[in-house]
Amino acid sequence: MECIFEVHTIDLDAVEAFIQPAHLVIAHNARFDRPFFERLARGFSLKAWACSHAEVSWADFGFEGSKLGYLPSQCGWFHQGHRAVEDCHALLEVLAAPLPGDAGCAVSHLVASARKALLRVWAEGSPFDMKDELKKRGYRWSDGKDGRPKSWFIEIGEDIYEAELKFLRQETYRWDVEPFTRRITAFERFRAPS
Repeated sequence: MECIFEVHTIDLDAVEAFIQPAHLVIAHNARFDRPFFERLARGFSLKAWACSHAEVSWADFGFEGSKLGYLPSQCGWFHQGHRAVEDCHALLEVLAAPLPGDAGCAVSHLVASARKALLRVWAEGSPFDMKDELKKRGYRWSDGKDGRPKSWFIEIGEDIYEAELKFLRQETYRWDVEPFTRRITAFERFRAPS
């Protein structure tokens, strides 16, 4: 029995030309997708990114889950999941569909989120016994191998920075601390650590 393998290649020049006019790249798991695509083609690193999984409050609009496999079915549609082209088409349909009430469509919420800067706040040297509280609050661990601080960190909106600072000062450190903070826009968000 003879096995024949079909070899597929990606025309990187065509990819660069395709993404060149884009102002915003949308992925449903941008934290995973962006590093992969930036390794594939340089143009992706020059673009603003948005994540339709993390930056749309699906639960607030009555959705029971935010995974791409569930969103179309919650809109009453079926699609062949885990096939790149079908997933893209399904996501576009979901993003363009009207949300309940007068909430508009999900893509308008996604674009509004992408336009906002976030603050990445590092809880360097936080007491070990606070790790569970930090995790509950949404902090993630950085092992420091990527040049970032070896520390817990969170990404928050600028509008709640003062409340986060108050939490760190009163609940975590119990002294007047000025945590290392970096402003993150859609151009840096979801980028692989460098």
